[in-house]
Amino acid sequence: MSMELLAGIILIGGFFLLMMFKVPVTFAMLISTFGSMLCVHTYLPSVAPTTMIRMMIDGVSNFTMLAIPFFIVMGEIMAAGQISDKIVDLANLAVGRFRGGLAYVNCLDSMFFGGISGSAVADVSSLGSVVIPMMEKQGYNREFTVGLTVTTACQGVLIPPSHNMVIYALAAGGGVSIGQLFYAGFVPGIGLGCGFILVCILLGKKYNFPKGEKMFKDAPVRWMGKNPETGKFTFGPCMKVVGSAILPMFTLVIILVGTGAGVFTATESSAVACFYTFILTYFVFRTDKIRNFGKVIRNSLKTLSVVLTLIASAKAFAYMMTMLKIPAAITNGLIGITDNPVALLLIINVILLILGCFMDMAPLIMIMTPILLPIVTSLGMSTVHFGIVLIFNLAIGLCTPPVGSALFVGCAVGKTSIEAAAKKMLPLFAVMVIGLLLVTYIPYFLKPGLFGY
Repeated sequence: MSMELLAGIILIGGFFLLMMFKVPVTFAMLISTFGSMLCVHTYLPSVAPTTMIRMMIDGVSNFTMLAIPFFIVMGEIMAAGQISDKIVDLANLAVGRFRGGLAYVNCLDSMFFGGISGSAVADVSSLGSVVIPMMEKQGYNREFTVGLTVTTACQGVLIPPSHNMVIYALAAGGGVSIGQLFYAGFVPGIGLGCGFILVCILLGKKYNFPKGEKMFKDAPVRWMGKNPETGKFTFGPCMKVVGSAILPMFTLVIILVGTGAGVFTATESSAVACFYTFILTYFVFRTDKIRNFGKVIRNSLKTLSVVLTLIASAKAFAYMMTMLKIPAAITNGLIGITDNPVALLLIINVILLILGCFMDMAPLIMIMTPILLPIVTSLGMSTVHFGIVLIFNLAIGLCTPPVGSALFVGCAVGKTSIEAAAKKMLPLFAVMVIGLLLVTYIPYFLKPGLFGY
């Protein structure tokens, strides 16, 4: 057995073996990488194990990485400042009065909040704690409510800003514009949200969802600007709801317009947006006290430590794969199966969907990008287009068992089992898969530059 083959078995086989024993993915990557590195060092003493440490440091020593902690802190500030309540109010004002109105609110507020936080887990934990009890109180099935909340939250990783797009840009070698990724995620993210709303309309007729008026009978005026006594809308409360939500939504303008117009880099825009949400929470709305800011920083550091450790470990893991020529072998193997672009892209999607069921998004982006990017670029797909397809795939993985982090959080908030929620999510899964196929193939066949790809 050759050295490369043995080291490759230790790297890949060891990783999946450790995962089967429920070793955390970060430690699974570190242990398998170190074992593979020792194997290579035995045959080639010039390859020192300390190279692994250097790769890990290089993985998190990129200036672009600064955007990630700013986005994380921004999300924590919004959670502390109850910004989600204002987003729910705005969505309720727009669509809450129709039959099945709360289901539409669930879709729309995730679209709004995802465009601010860029985190599916933050969406589920923040908005879910508000919307899930409301929907259940109005007579919606609990499992469907949880399933809808979880799947709509996953569109948040597509609608900018998304720190996962920053991670992809780093994994792709830094040659991908984060600003272009942000713009390219708009159409798939909003289109996915519209698909969820369409499913809710169809299911609303089938299961006779409650009309929105039931919610307003005893609700305070602040929700819809609707007087509970007369049943009529009043102009003042409506404008108050819109005004309260516009200021948080302006965060999205800072990020997109700032990066798109070249005023800010992605890192600078994230810093400005973070400072803006700080001012909103602690000085404009005053929904949290400044003395609690230490807790926000502690929560942010916990999340950041997990993300950065994953990125550092995945960088070393990817380095070993490159050294052992594993990406080239997989590329040749896939092309050996078929050279048909349509079939190859379908195979890649299936692989990513399966992997997304067992691994979190950040390590998969770091591991799979250097493997699959050479394949798709050889087919003529742009790096931006593939980035959106990759993130769309892994967004589906966030809400699929057994390792869907958004699904876990949603079931915990909604107090239901994963199995029961997953059954009710099947029509919503179908929407996500159809959306994935459209995003994969339509820009590929049409003229370059479509939707920013």
